[in-house]
This record gives sequence, structure tokens and C-alpha cells, in this order.
Amino acid sequence: MATLQEVLQEKVPAYRAEVREILKEHGSDVVSTVTVQQLYGGMRGVKGMICDTSVVEPDTGLIVRGRPILELKDVRPEEMFFLLLTGEMPDDEARAALQSEFDRRSQVPAYVWDLIKAMPKDTCPMCSLATGILVMDRESVFRKWYHSGMKREDYWLATLGDALNILAKLPVIAAGIYRIRFNHGSEMHWTHGLDYGANFANMLGIADPAGNFAKLMRLYLTFHADHEGGNVSANTAHVVGSALSDAYYAISSGLNGLAGPLHGLANQECIAWILELMDRFGGVPTEDQLRQSALETLRSGLVIPGYGHAVLRVTDPRFTGFHEFGAAYLPDDPVFQTVDQVYEVIPNVLREYSDERVKAGKHPIANCWPNVDAISGSLLHHFGIVEYRYYTVLFAVSRAMGLLAQLVLHRALGSPITRPKSVSTDWVKEQISK
Repeated sequence: MATLQEVLQEKVPAYRAEVREILKEHGSDVVSTVTVQQLYGGMRGVKGMICDTSVVEPDTGLIVRGRPILELKDVRPEEMFFLLLTGEMPDDEARAALQSEFDRRSQVPAYVWDLIKAMPKDTCPMCSLATGILVMDRESVFRKWYHSGMKREDYWLATLGDALNILAKLPVIAAGIYRIRFNHGSEMHWTHGLDYGANFANMLGIADPAGNFAKLMRLYLTFHADHEGGNVSANTAHVVGSALSDAYYAISSGLNGLAGPLHGLANQECIAWILELMDRFGGVPTEDQLRQSALETLRSGLVIPGYGHAVLRVTDPRFTGFHEFGAAYLPDDPVFQTVDQVYEVIPNVLREYSDERVKAGKHPIANCWPNVDAISGSLLHHFGIVEYRYYTVLFAVSRAMGLLAQLVLHRALGSPITRPKSVSTDWVKEQISK
């Protein structure tokens, strides 16, 4: 198999031809309608954009390029990026070539470290990460080529160069932020010849004599890499990128969206809730303690962190994959045991509370099952990353792969600037009256 760039150069003309044919034959076909509820409800469920890297089906979960995510649990992050872009898994030669690209591009400019170290000590780790990416805009291949008179059909090629540069530097910066922000020493360097996940694990500086933390980082980065195109981080990066802002602007903006408590920050809230439970009950709670505590939480108008999802209506398969990892490598860890106990109890509690809501004339709970955030923090906590304000940075290192893959493909397809039409409440009232 050829290198990533060579594979894409072969596939991009076919991608473009396919879209042209669809538009020619079916450009006026209707694929979605919009209700007033959706107008006011964050456009949830409105089909209004293209994302070929992955889809999330309510009854099955994440599917990457036609492959259910659990089939990819042994895939390394660099292989996942190749798959997202091409729809194919790299052979050994192509994977080695991509690893060499990351080796070559991994050096972080000194001014990035100067900036991060100059920030106040209490700066949020996600702010440091997004700023570290954005300040490297001066390195953008796309920006230089664009101002030199680049042809439109080459936009994707320059964007791929930016994507590879960002991905190579991102784990270095993220690991450095962890070590600097939480007093674990100075930043560490990328090790040539080491795979992407193991490199990130190594640079975080976590003791890992058996190599199990590196296994977790590979799994973590692969599982979080992409989640179709409508989530906040992916959609934000796409909108910014659609203006032909270079990848540094697009990815920094997308990751800023990831920092919200309704998106990537949720993993921090989940582990905090688990640790509070354990503190309240002096260890792993019993089934009855957990049931009563959960009902109190729900009846007070709060939610159970990590349970429910905007799209999914089953247990998130990424939760299942992480649960299998925990059962294999840390079955006696009390935090993991608490997560396991929650999983056994909470779905039934949510169903019970949903029945209460229905009897009271309220809407039932649509999804009583856990998402990935309900478990990921317990695994990180076991290996010593107890600073859970940092967890969203780990999420960001992974999700950047999907954001960048989508950006490259949209540039390859020549996607136009995103500009949906907005309407006013007066317009809605007028339509309703008709």
C-alpha cells in the first residue's frame, strides 16, 4: 500500500465525482424536514450536513467507515486516522510511513512552551491546549500556499500537511501541559520509532512497567477519535474551516467547544460524581445505598452524570470496550468497582424514575444507558492521572484526529462556506398562524 498522501491522491477524484453525480441526479431531493421544536431545540435530529468519517446510530452506536467501533478496539490511533481519511486500514508499510511522518513533524516550537509557561498557574488545561495550537498558526502550510496562489483542487493537500503537523505536536503539547500545570516536571520529547499512543503515554510520565497504561492510551485515543459531524466540537471546527480558515484556527475553535460541560467536559463531572459517592459511603456503595442516592438526585432535579446521550438509545459500545479493559487490567480497583456497581443499578433506577415522570404527566427518560464518559475517568484515575481537570485534554488529543480528517475531506470535496438561514420568533409565530 502507498503512503497516506498517495492513497488520498488516488481517492480524492473519486470522492469528487461521486458528489457531483449525487448533486446532478438528486440535488433537489428532500432529505429532512424541520419542526418548530427542532428550531428551538438546537437543531437536534435535523439532517443538514455531510460527514463521511463516521455515523452514530441510536441502536448500535459509533460506526467508523462502516465498521462498528468495538471491531476497532485493537486499532492504533495512527491507523484510525488513516481509516478516517481513506476508508481503508493501512498495511505495515503505510503505517510505518505515517509514524515516520509524525516522528519528523513532532518538534514543538520553543515559543509554544514560552507561552504555556507564561500563563497563570491556575489556567485551565484546555485553555492552554487551545492556545498552544492557535499560536502555531504562523506554521500553517495552507496559509502559506493560499497566499502564494494555490489552486482550489490543492486545498486538501495543504490542509493534510497542517493536519499531520498538528497531530504530531498535539500529544507533545498536551503531555507537557500535564507535567507543567500539575508539577510533574518539565515537558518531555517525542520518541522516534514509538507508536502514537505509547508516545503519549510515555510523555505523560506515568510509571508503566507492564505497558498497560500505553494500552489504555491507544484504546482511549482510538475510541474518542470521531463521533460524526454534528457534535459541538466537530461542527464548530467544520464551520470555522468552511470559511477557509486554516486548520490551526479550525481545530482550536473546535476544541474550545469540547471544553463545555455538555460535551467533552462531561468526563470530569462523571469521575467527580463517582468519587463523591465513594466519599459519602466510605468506599464502594451497596446496591441499596446507590439506589436511594440516585433517586434523591433525580427527584431533586439533577441528573446522573454519564447516563443518557443525545443520540444513543443503548449502552455506548465505547463504554463496553472500556469496561472490558477495566475487567481485564484493574478488576480490584475500588473506583472501577464503583463504576461497575453504578452500571448494574442505575439503568433500573432511571427506568423507575421515568415511570414516575410519566405518571406525573411528564416526558419519560429517553435513554437509561451509560455513555463513554461514565467509565473513562475511572481507568485514568487507576493509572495515577487523578487531576481530572485534565481529562478533557486527553479527549481533545483524540478528537483532533476526527476534526482534522473531516476538514481535509471537506477541502477535497470543495465544500462551500456553511451559512444556514436563521428565522425570527415572529416568523415562527406567523408560520404557525397560517
